[in-house]
Order: sequence, then C-alpha cells, then structure tokens
Amino acid sequence: MRLIFLFLAFLSVTSLPAQNLKNFSVPKSYTQIAEAKGDLDKDGKDETILIFNTNIKASDKQNLEGTNDYKRVFYILKKGNSGLKVWNENSTLLFSSGFGFYPSDNTLEINIKNNCLIIEQQFFTNSRHTQQYKHTFRFQNGDFYLIGTHDHFEDTCEFSFTNEINFSTGQVIVDREYSSCDDGTKVPENSHKEFSHKFPALIKMNDFFIGDHKFKVPGSKEDFVF
Repeated sequence: MRLIFLFLAFLSVTSLPAQNLKNFSVPKSYTQIAEAKGDLDKDGKDETILIFNTNIKASDKQNLEGTNDYKRVFYILKKGNSGLKVWNENSTLLFSSGFGFYPSDNTLEINIKNNCLIIEQQFFTNSRHTQQYKHTFRFQNGDFYLIGTHDHFEDTCEFSFTNEINFSTGQVIVDREYSSCDDGTKVPENSHKEFSHKFPALIKMNDFFIGDHKFKVPGSKEDFVF
C-alpha cells in the first residue's frame, strides 16, 4: 500500500509543472507553418513545437509575390490534463515571412534531436547570395540555452563561408572556400581554422538575437559574429 501511495505521489509531483502552465489556443488570425514533436526535458513525454505566421506586420513592404511581411512566433507546448500548455514562446529567433530577397524560396525547419531543439533558416540576401543559420538549444538548469550555432554564407560563383560554435566545448570553426565563374579571375587561397574560445556563459534562448554577439578570430582582423 505504501508503495502505491509513493508512486501516486510521484506522478502528481511530476505532472505539476504542466498543470501550472497556461492553456494554449491558436491566436486569432495566426497561420501555422511548421510543427515538430519530441522530448526536450528527458521526462519521457513529447513536447510539441508549433510555428506560426502572426497577424503582426514586421514591415510595410510587400515581397515580389505581392504579399505582406508578418512576424513569426513559435510555441513550446507541454501536454496537460486539459490539453496543450504553453511552456515557452519566442518571437525573436525567426525571420519574418517576407524577409530576404526571394521570400517564397526561404526555408524554415524545426526539429528535436537528442533532446535538443534545432532551428534552421535559409534565405537569399540578394540574387546570388544565400544565408543559412542553424541554432541548437538544450533545456538545462530550468531554461533553454544556446549550445550550438552553424552559419553558412554562400555566393553562387565566388565563395562559401562557414562558421560553427559548440558552446559546450568552446570549439570554434571558421572555414573559407573561394572559387570563380570566370577562368581569368585570381582566386584567393582557402583557409580553415579550428580553435577554442572561452565564452563567459551560455546564452538563454529568449535572450539571444542573431548577429548581436561577436569576438575576434585569433590571428586575424576578422570578427566572428553570431
């Protein structure tokens, strides 16, 4: 009897966090554009991630297809007794629906792998340049923290640049590859650097803004921006 009581008490305690969260309902005029499921806090239960185009304008511009530019938001949801509950939400990590040169060709993917949340975004900065971001977040110490970044910037003819950080180990990669569509053009030498950098602290997901952080690349005048 005592074992049954302890088991029921354990179940009630472990279910409390989800029950204390506010109920989730799709905000009026929001349009869902992506979904993922997986276990983020290692409790054996899947969380649900939903991404929406909001009804809030990010700018007054219209893209090439004549559609407006709207902000995006994603929700991390837990399953409670009365349905889905809002565990976390973020509207600063995702680029808007009309962002970039060819918004209709933008890609946005969200996945959960190894109990980590992975967000990938790609867009054109102009007719020749593509920018790809991959950010990995892990739930620890009661919050979501950035533990990995991958930044790839490419020109169709001239270069392919990759920057990576593993915040758990401090390992940094800076890779530069050059090429040319013109046989008569002198192409710079490729370069590849791997080094360790001491980061003062992990960054919380809701405190992170792409491009707001930087440090000097050793032996170079170049800044590593992330």
